[in-house]
Amino acid sequence: METAAPQISPTSAALPADWRDFFTLTKPRVMTLVIFTAICGVLAAPGSIHPVLGFTAILAISMGAGGSAALNHWWEADLDKGMKRTMNRPIPGGRMRREDARDFGVFLSAVSVCLMGVAIGWLAAGLLLGAIIYYAVIYTMWLKPRTPQNIVIGGGAGAFPPLIGWVAVTGEITAMPVLLFAIIFFWTPPHFWALALFVQSDYAKVGIPMLPVVAGEKVTRRQIMIYTLLLTPIAIAPWAIGGTGWIYGSVAVVLSALFILLAVPVGSRMKAEGDKMLPEKRLFKYSIVYLFVLFAALVADRVAAYQGWMA
Repeated sequence: METAAPQISPTSAALPADWRDFFTLTKPRVMTLVIFTAICGVLAAPGSIHPVLGFTAILAISMGAGGSAALNHWWEADLDKGMKRTMNRPIPGGRMRREDARDFGVFLSAVSVCLMGVAIGWLAAGLLLGAIIYYAVIYTMWLKPRTPQNIVIGGGAGAFPPLIGWVAVTGEITAMPVLLFAIIFFWTPPHFWALALFVQSDYAKVGIPMLPVVAGEKVTRRQIMIYTLLLTPIAIAPWAIGGTGWIYGSVAVVLSALFILLAVPVGSRMKAEGDKMLPEKRLFKYSIVYLFVLFAALVADRVAAYQGWMA
């Protein structure tokens, strides 16, 4: 499958881009999760960081994520034009030139890495650069149009924020931030494939080889179940290795058990005529809640330990 840059018409945009269009390029809904997990990484890390430097680290991570998202918009503009849920984005909607999105993405990415390096440290900056390249190049340009395992391998891009946040505080990579990375990495396939099951026609129309399109519904449902089961011990592992206390551990156990309960009907059924895909939609929505609450519990556990509320 060809992966050349999308051939958007070079003619001027029908409408002038404004700040809302540039903001849209950063994928603000996805950014919410990026910022939240990065903040949790900063707050849960042992040691302390000056509030100004902590804010700077989060700002740099946010800018890097926004820059890579803008590059994703630039590269996939033709594909976005062919899908119902993305056809009104700034470039396919005719409100922005493709080159403007590219330049905006490069600018945000470069500034974010430099800011992180100068203010925080070059290990954190190197990880941030790796996350940007991972999403904008490895996932968007290489994996997504070539393999149905794009989400599995590409899940690493979204797993970087808590790792970078932790390293910004401690200056080193240890088992705990690696586990936080792994949680998001293994959470991504069941989260995204649940969505892909009820929007697979969009991907099929533009030729993106998402797993439901290439391997079929049955294989996708089985993979959702497998990755959900793999996620459970990884989510509990921070507690098992003594990196957290019982607050995080109990929340991880309960949340993971609910995740499995919601994944079972998705993994054991097939779509019927006129199916509203309610189990899949429930799993997709719950997966978002799962990650937010799990990382919030990580911070709560850290605060409780710092205050001496846990033995």
